[in-house]
Amino acid sequence: MKGTQVSEIDNAEDIVRQKSKRFRLIVTVVVGLLIAGLIALLISGGFGQPVVQQKPGSSDFAPPKGDVEQTLAGYQSQEPDWRNCGDGFQCATVLAPLNWNDLESEPIELAMIRKPATGSNPLGSLFINPGGPGASGVEYARYAGTNGLDDVLLKNYDIIGWDPRGVGNSSAIDCFTDAELDEQLFGFDDSINLKRGSDEWLQASEESARTIAEACEKNSGDLIKYVSTDETVQDLDMMRAIVGDEQLNYLGYSYGTYIGARYADRFPENAGRLVLDGAIDPQVTEREMIREQTKGFELALRAYVTDCLTRSDCPFTGTVDEAMKQIGDMLDQVDAEPLQASDGRYVGSSTLLTAIITPLYNQDNWSYLDMLFQAIPQGDPDIALALADSYYSRDADGSYLDNSTVASWAINCLDYPTDADVESMRAEAAELEKLAPTIGRFQTYGGTFCADWPGDSTENREPVSAKGANPILVIGTTGDPATPYLWAEALADQLESGVLVTFKGEGHTAYGTSSCASRVIDEFLVEGTVPAQDPLCTE
Repeated sequence: MKGTQVSEIDNAEDIVRQKSKRFRLIVTVVVGLLIAGLIALLISGGFGQPVVQQKPGSSDFAPPKGDVEQTLAGYQSQEPDWRNCGDGFQCATVLAPLNWNDLESEPIELAMIRKPATGSNPLGSLFINPGGPGASGVEYARYAGTNGLDDVLLKNYDIIGWDPRGVGNSSAIDCFTDAELDEQLFGFDDSINLKRGSDEWLQASEESARTIAEACEKNSGDLIKYVSTDETVQDLDMMRAIVGDEQLNYLGYSYGTYIGARYADRFPENAGRLVLDGAIDPQVTEREMIREQTKGFELALRAYVTDCLTRSDCPFTGTVDEAMKQIGDMLDQVDAEPLQASDGRYVGSSTLLTAIITPLYNQDNWSYLDMLFQAIPQGDPDIALALADSYYSRDADGSYLDNSTVASWAINCLDYPTDADVESMRAEAAELEKLAPTIGRFQTYGGTFCADWPGDSTENREPVSAKGANPILVIGTTGDPATPYLWAEALADQLESGVLVTFKGEGHTAYGTSSCASRVIDEFLVEGTVPAQDPLCTE
């Protein structure tokens, strides 16, 4: 907006740590599949200040010394070479088989970090995962082990984070140079005049997706086929054994709840005290995921507009419906005529939608939407780019601080069997437009993205039961736009020992945001206290 500087956002990383004409055709799979991730998790009020991220390949993670016996016992009996890596943390690298169905396959590296318990009689280890997929568990642990977790957890547990396979400092997915990724996310091509959903538009979308898939396979090698959640779950059980814990104690957020749920279902006898906050229903399909998240963000946007119209500085006037239409008109306008910034990048509908969705994870960030909606009508793309840059972990110098974006593509494509049937996608598009009149039309045709992805999906999207497991806390927030509350209800119902904890509030995840939910989680993890009934937290 004229007269408003991007610096007013302070640092885009204060909003979120992560998540072209060319790429706008296929960005649906990123925004729709799991915009839930932590790429957005760290803007949920409970996570406080942002993580200071490092470039993948940090010197803190040297290759392990010596080889590993390529048997299950050999992998589980590794002795990490823990070394100090600043601020009381210890870092190490361990090995895992590329393919867990072939223990003699080439080993890959997994980066681990731990913060030893501050108390003299710790209960063991607490593994934590921030979500994503694609988010760095190492960098989140640096934050959580400093001021992101309550002191009672830091006293009683060694806090352990790890970069899942394909991510960050572990053996990582690589697709593009920074400049090439800019072109994919913020570039421009001749599809601008094609009608969304037309045969020509779909052909352009498929060609773009194929280009991305080929680049990722070329630069990542066989790893591209083995970064599914199923593989990560087996990595997690290996790490549990490596640190000497008989059972896994775990706190997972958003996509991290999917890891935890699948872990409990596969290794129920090894599941200790598990907390799944911002739960994902393991049986939802790609289409169901997109539908529910689209509905959730439309409702969250409407809540913002409703609040905005009560303030004198609101960029909108009129009714809520009229303001929502104005937002839809902005999306249509940049879809037809993208705004070009001084650095040459373009803001089309996908980038603007990313900029809109990013602050919706937490009500405290709604002021950034005021700035955004003042800027776009004046032809100023800078605020939108600052928000999108924060989502994609893009630094001001044009470098990307991590590989979260490309890792999320790879993991999602393996986790969600896709159906690129044109007629089905068109029917889904019509449904989304009715369900979410403002943003729904820009969340369509995600099925094209993974159609030519290397490797086959190994996930079955079936419900979990974790028969015989200890009680598992499932946390759901009623106003969560990214992981809708109904998913928490579904997961708690599926798990034989699931215990639902409800936070009646807004935003993504509850720990650190709801004092009530945080207390329940702390007491469960430290004392094993299971609530006799849902506390229905309101604060």
